[in-house]
Amino acid sequence: MDIKAPVQGTIIKVMADEGEAVSAGQVLLVIEAMKMQHQITAPVAATVRSLRALPGHMVDQGVHLLTLERGSTAESRSEMEPGRRAPDGPRADLAEVMTRKAAGLDAARSAAVARRHARGRRTARENIAELCDPGSFIEFGALTLAAQRSRRTVQNLMADTPADGLVCGTAAINGAHFQEAATRCAVLAYDYTVLAGTQGFQNHRKTDRMLQLAAAENLPVLFFTEGGGGRPGDTDLDQVIVSGLECTSFAALAALSGQVPLVGINTGRCFAGNAAFLGCCDVIIATRGSNLGMGGPAMVEAGGLGAFAPEDIGPIEVQSANGVVDIKVEDEAEAVRVARQYLSFFQGALSDWDCPDQRVLRTLIPEDRLQAYEVRGVLAGLVDCDSLLELRAEFAPGMITALARIEGRPLGIIANNPLHLAGAIDSAGADKAARFMQLCDAFGLPVLSLCDTPGIMVGPQAERSGTVRHASRLFVIGASLSVPIYCVVLRKAYGLGAQAMAGGHLKASRFTVACPTGEFGPMGLEGAVRLGFRRELAAIQDPLARQRQFAQMVELLYQRGKALNVATHFEIDDVIDPVETRTWIVAAMAGRKPRVGNRPCIDPW
Repeated sequence: MDIKAPVQGTIIKVMADEGEAVSAGQVLLVIEAMKMQHQITAPVAATVRSLRALPGHMVDQGVHLLTLERGSTAESRSEMEPGRRAPDGPRADLAEVMTRKAAGLDAARSAAVARRHARGRRTARENIAELCDPGSFIEFGALTLAAQRSRRTVQNLMADTPADGLVCGTAAINGAHFQEAATRCAVLAYDYTVLAGTQGFQNHRKTDRMLQLAAAENLPVLFFTEGGGGRPGDTDLDQVIVSGLECTSFAALAALSGQVPLVGINTGRCFAGNAAFLGCCDVIIATRGSNLGMGGPAMVEAGGLGAFAPEDIGPIEVQSANGVVDIKVEDEAEAVRVARQYLSFFQGALSDWDCPDQRVLRTLIPEDRLQAYEVRGVLAGLVDCDSLLELRAEFAPGMITALARIEGRPLGIIANNPLHLAGAIDSAGADKAARFMQLCDAFGLPVLSLCDTPGIMVGPQAERSGTVRHASRLFVIGASLSVPIYCVVLRKAYGLGAQAMAGGHLKASRFTVACPTGEFGPMGLEGAVRLGFRRELAAIQDPLARQRQFAQMVELLYQRGKALNVATHFEIDDVIDPVETRTWIVAAMAGRKPRVGNRPCIDPW
């Protein structure tokens, strides 16, 4: 058997002699080419003959080197390729990598983890482990260290700044319910046990890397943002970076708004740059222990604005009431559960679903047209069981916004709340609904509008809030939607408020139907009578007679604007038994193919 040179190169070692018995796999000689060494091995047990290779000789590819004569009694060596170890055998280079990576895991940082647990909080890695499907998280930048080598040793940085305080990577979320392609996400989590979750030079680079991947592959982004903002201690680049204002991370995250779902999750303190990331997200899920602010205590005091404890700045009670926080939760475990639920609405339909007894919907709206009721009961009774997720529940209580499913298919819901201002649309309520409609439009969810409003809020106090501009957002956003609006009038549908709830007018929606309790008009009935018949009523001297006349006029207008009468003029599409509501919605959604990325961005407010 002739052995020839596999490459052109120089023979640097000859490890067998003429007449020597060699075993299969034994190295015969080594050729070096382009700084790489190629081992020539015996394919079978044999005896070396016609050895022509000498150290230092240049050889061309295909040149005869030696001949092997079969039949040697030498024992066969390992079947492993030369230079290869058993799969589980020791190897120094791999051991070094594994040791470095293990140093950054929770198991190797028991003291830091214990301090975290003592505060009733979980570590970044614990939150990621529960958020992501088991075994699916692929970490990027695990070996990264803080840019502080000019002032600290590498060993110290390995111990104190693993991953430079940002654990990030890609993972599948909700993969058990949806196709794998729809569940891959980018996940980032500031590690509060590392330099208080502050933003360093390297973890900004890691953030950019993940956002780059999210943009290229349309990955939803889930971001645990707890931390104190920018970090002043990264000194390695002091001669290159002065202001740091060329940092691209904030623009990179903002550019994803409206293109992929952005989910911000927070517990504890979140200030400055960390809060800026959180504020760019479509939804903010925050625990009761959260404090959110564009500056922490040090920045506030440095600005001459007084000395405050961290807990005084942006507590959850403030940030939930003012609309900054979309969903308030008890703890990190609930935050992770809600994040998975929220994300699921943008991942597709579910095949398994159940719904409440729809006959109950007949009982939820009082027959007395002046009696208030809880519209959340209507929402809960209408949608699939356990699918309702309300956003900004404590902000603008006159308008309810929620995500839900009907027969497994996701949609958004806006609803007037008769328990607040009789369902009138104020500035905050208009902002809340308009922004929510943008969210639904961006990710292809149809909007179900449950209308029960006397109109847009009026009066001196209302105008101090800028109602003229704020209420008009409903018309502008409604007219720009690419997703359909389905309008169901529960009771009152008066004036500009009713038009706004239907997307601009009663035929702007894909359908407008009313429950038997529905009533319509250019303005509220009582107000219309007082305004239109002021002189006639004033001319009646007897107060009781005047009140009787007023009631009769209101009743006449009610009969004229009653849903059944309005439907005979085809100003709405139908008056339905409330039991049929889901049937209308399901029929409208059938065959829809939602488009994603319909808007340049989603208004953060």
